[in-house]
Amino acid sequence: VQLQASGGGLVQAGGSLRLSCAASGSILRTKDMGWYRQAPGKQRELVATITSGGSINYADSVGGRFTISRDNNKKTVFLQMNSLKPEDTAVYYCKIKLSTMTSYYDTDYWGKGTQVTVSS
Repeated sequence: VQLQASGGGLVQAGGSLRLSCAASGSILRTKDMGWYRQAPGKQRELVATITSGGSINYADSVGGRFTISRDNNKKTVFLQMNSLKPEDTAVYYCKIKLSTMTSYYDTDYWGKGTQVTVSS
């Protein structure tokens, strides 16, 4: 199983970016999906999560600006980021809980991360 994240980059404050994370491999079922971020010198923190049933949770710092969504057929999770601020600068990681053809137990898989830099 591999998670491939894309969509990061450099943007000015107030701008927008859209992150994508696609899972590939012998996947049986995807469950919870989410985005996390880690800024230099800080711990990794939750940004947003979405369950297989569509329940969504956002960190207080991004509510109203970020939107998480998923495409179950494509095994992909998205993060639309609007009104970006310099404090949103971080490496963004996706996480998908899934089971595979060889292991029916749900396991968390992480993407390698994509850099988001917001200039002031």
